[in-house]
Parts: sequence; structure tokens; C-alpha cells
Amino acid sequence: MILNNLFPVFALLVLGSLLKHYSLTTDAFLKTSDRLIYFIFFPVMLFWKIGGASSVSGTDWELCKAALCSVLTIYVLSSMHITLFNVSDYQAGTFSQSCYRFNTYIGMAIIINALGEEGIRHFGILIGVVIPVINVLAVSTLIWFSGKRFTLWERACLTGKALISNPLILACVAGILYSRFVNVFPPFLENFFRLTASAALPLALLSIGGALTFTNLKDYIRLSLVGSIFKLLVFPVTGYFFLRAFHVTDIPFKVGMIFFTLPASTAIYVLSSQLNSDTELASASIVLSTMLSFFALSAALLIC
Repeated sequence: MILNNLFPVFALLVLGSLLKHYSLTTDAFLKTSDRLIYFIFFPVMLFWKIGGASSVSGTDWELCKAALCSVLTIYVLSSMHITLFNVSDYQAGTFSQSCYRFNTYIGMAIIINALGEEGIRHFGILIGVVIPVINVLAVSTLIWFSGKRFTLWERACLTGKALISNPLILACVAGILYSRFVNVFPPFLENFFRLTASAALPLALLSIGGALTFTNLKDYIRLSLVGSIFKLLVFPVTGYFFLRAFHVTDIPFKVGMIFFTLPASTAIYVLSSQLNSDTELASASIVLSTMLSFFALSAALLIC
């Protein structure tokens, strides 16, 4: 089961890295691919999977509560680490993100392999709830440690912009509303969404693999390793506790465990570059957590 569900995902990541190494893909191609995935293919897939579900009323909202509690717990613990171990202001915002931000694309690929349509529906609604909270935490922390003085209004604008401009959030909200009030797609739209969404996951995984670079990993190994321990060990253990506390079972429990063991998001790099934090640490954290996530995800699938 583990090999069947994880091998296709990590094989595409490796293929993406090899294609970039042998110059079969370029930085320009990967940048364009990222934009297509982020603004078109992935939002279409989320809208289609959620909007066509039988009903969002059957969603286990306890899963969302457990995930939010886990994210907030890890945020507090990682903030304590920043203070106690004197993580520099320049690295603090990046380090904080690496402890709880998750790679949505890898999560979607694994869940669709392991849990099918029902798993995708739960995961789509989960990330629609969690991503806004994570964005608020990430932007607030980056602003706090950026060394720049922002007014309360400027902070609110930056955070609000990160939320309302996120196409994944918009797609999830649109999907929930469509499922509640319409629910059925006509065949021509169903076929269009299916074809469009079919490009999302392979292209996303190839793009992630092509973006992985090991150049700076050695110089940032200590802090990126600590971030990976938070993300791939402390986060799943905390998440397991909250899933049990909220009595989450069956498919939602499996979705939750996969969610908690996902590697750090590539969005860490983008946001760090925009708000004066360490992009080299971001790159190292993404690479290390992606490599180590194979073991964390394997453990999650065994528990499930």
C-alpha cells in the first residue's frame, strides 16, 4: 500500500529534478508552470471535486477543528524555539513557516491515490479552512521580524491581500457554495474540468521536483533539520492527539494524518522573499522536509 501510494508521487518529483538537471526544463518553463498550476489547474480541480460532491454537510468538521488546534500549537512551540534558541530576526519568519506550512500539491496527489474522491473532498474543505489561518500566522510573523515598521492598517492590508488573492481559498469557497446550491455539473463542464484537472497533479509534481536544489542545504542543515522535526514529527504527533480528542475517524482521520505529515510548502520561499526573510533557509527547509517526508508519510499510511 505504501509503495503503491507514495512511489508515483516521489517518482514524479525525482523525474522533475532530473529533467531540470539535464536542461530538459528551464527556469522560465518552471515559473510559467507554477503560475498555471496555482492560478488555473489546481483551483479548477478543487472547485470540481468539492462542487460536485454529494453534499458538504456530510463533512467531518471535527477534522478542521483538530487541524486548526494542531497548527496553532505548532506555531506556539516554534515561536518558543525562536525565542529560547535565539533564532535571528532574518531567519525567524522563514523558520516559523517551515514548521507548519504544508505542500498542498503533494497532499492532493497522495490522497487521490490512497483515498479517492471522498478523501479529496475532505482534504479540499480542510485546506480551505486551514490556509487562511496559516497565511495570517505566516504574514504576521514575517512582518514582526522583518525589521520594518508597519502600521496596523498596513499589516491588515498585507494579510488581507494574502487571503483574498489566494486562488486555492477562492476555489474551495466557490466549491462549497456550488455544492450546497447547485451540486451537479452538466456533462460538457464535467468533461472540461476532468481534462483540465488531469494536468494539475503531474505538472505540479514535476515543477516541485525541478525547483528542488541541494546547493545551500549543507550551510543551513541545523535549522532546516529542526524545522523538519517540527513539521514531520512534532506536528503529526500533535495532530494525532487532537484527532483522537475530537473523535475523528475513518476517511477524515486518514486525511488528517496525511495532512500532518506533508513536507513544507514551496510558498515559504515566495513569502520570505517578499517580506525580508532568509530565502536560502527556505530553500534548504523545503528540500530537506520533502526528502524526509517519505518516511513520515509512510508512517501515516501505516497508522491509517
